Amino acid sequence: MSWNVLFRRNLFIFNVRHRSFATKKAANPVARPNRWRSVIGLEVHAQIQSESKLFSGAEVSFGAPINACVALVDASIPGTLPVLNRRCVELGVRTALALGCEVAPVSAFDRKHYFYADLPAGYQITQQRAPLARGGLLTFPVFVPGVTKKPYYKSARLHQLQLEQDSGKSLHDPVERKSLVDLNRAGVPLMELVFEPDLETGEEAAALVKELILILTRLGSCSCRMEEGALRVDANISVHQENTPLGTRTEVKNIGSVRAVAQAIEYEIARQIDVLDGGGRIFNETRNWDAVERKTIAMRDKEVVQDYRFMPEPNLPPLHVHVEGDCCEGDDVVSAVKIRTDLPELPEETRKSIVETHHLTPEMAIILVNDITLHSHFRSILDEPGKTRSPKVVANFLINELLTILNKNKLDLEECHIPSSHLAEIVDMLETNRINQYLARLILQEALEQGASGQSPAQIAADRDWLMITDEAKIEQLCRDVIQRNPKVVEKYRSGKDKMLYALAGDIAKLTEQKADMARTVELLKRLLKK
Repeated sequence: MSWNVLFRRNLFIFNVRHRSFATKKAANPVARPNRWRSVIGLEVHAQIQSESKLFSGAEVSFGAPINACVALVDASIPGTLPVLNRRCVELGVRTALALGCEVAPVSAFDRKHYFYADLPAGYQITQQRAPLARGGLLTFPVFVPGVTKKPYYKSARLHQLQLEQDSGKSLHDPVERKSLVDLNRAGVPLMELVFEPDLETGEEAAALVKELILILTRLGSCSCRMEEGALRVDANISVHQENTPLGTRTEVKNIGSVRAVAQAIEYEIARQIDVLDGGGRIFNETRNWDAVERKTIAMRDKEVVQDYRFMPEPNLPPLHVHVEGDCCEGDDVVSAVKIRTDLPELPEETRKSIVETHHLTPEMAIILVNDITLHSHFRSILDEPGKTRSPKVVANFLINELLTILNKNKLDLEECHIPSSHLAEIVDMLETNRINQYLARLILQEALEQGASGQSPAQIAADRDWLMITDEAKIEQLCRDVIQRNPKVVEKYRSGKDKMLYALAGDIAKLTEQKADMARTVELLKRLLKK
């Protein structure tokens, strides 16, 4: 389900030490005690959309059989050497430029040592000390209907963007009491995006992740399928009293969805405040987000840089990127200059274009653009050849009618198989006054149940008699009948109680099962009641 709809529908309530905290309160900084301030920084690992791994030719394939996508270097077989994937470098540079980073003309790889069973070499190849890019800035809207009253913009500085390889996966068998290792993910290419601690609430963090997903998807640099592990978020969280130094931070890992980003952070903020209010202290530790229990759980003490014993990677030369001037055709060096000329329109540019071109409100533009599927429907309906439709009608229909029906059925937009052409047909029926909003929802519900291969909206409306009554003679007869049946209501209306008119109109609406043209009905009622 769209994260906008989910936040509106679900108010997450959680308990810390037998005390309840409602998300709506905890999410609002005004609702917290004034003396507490929260500070949040995010680290995002985005899987680069490449067919092969960062340092080997092994295939990258989600859901492949265990250990089916492993090259010799991925398994750290002696004598094998890493070879850098050019495609990953290009997509890393493309992402850095879109986020306003300064791409380094020369970057380098390091070995980050830690000893886990799913890391055969005993180290991860990364770019801790000389990353691919530094100094970006991501400005994004924060707007959650039902939580934030109005949209506002927040900016987070990007400290650095670095390339690195993923580790494998440990599989635990509680019955056999064994742990096995799947190396399919070992060497999968990642971008690590480290943001400065510029955020204050869980909603701001979730909005940042959502904006990043939109950008990476448009760039084609990451699929951003969080359910597949293609995008993973770690949050560093601390609280402190106003005008005092920053507090001790904790890192929350295993956040598996945009909604969970807000939930995990708000829980951890509330937990830390509760501990400090109770006279306790916060420890620098790594915590895990339990999505079932909806709470953070202590995992281990937080490692420090010295624990990893960083050293230069001896088997990879420095990475050179052409960042200014002309670049010769066929140059082996990746050209940031050339990549910059091919950047697509970014989400914020699309929002501004929607507001300026179609005269929609900023709130509507944010909702449309923040969901890739919803925006795709919007564009398809408006851009259909030979058709001229009102952008406002289309936007209102998608936001107020389609999302309402999906919310009622507890479905995400990705699970909605109604094609854009059918949605466009419903919009046309609304614009030509063949149906009203009530009938549009009935048709949408039926179309949702029938799926992509079902009847067209026009066929559904005709088969079920879900078309508006627009015949003036028929409406006039309905008005005369309702006036005759309700003499007392008529008398009150004529004595000056204007609201009685809508009681009569409501009677007609009920009698016709909401199919009467109510605008024409009210006009005819007024005319007949003057006689």
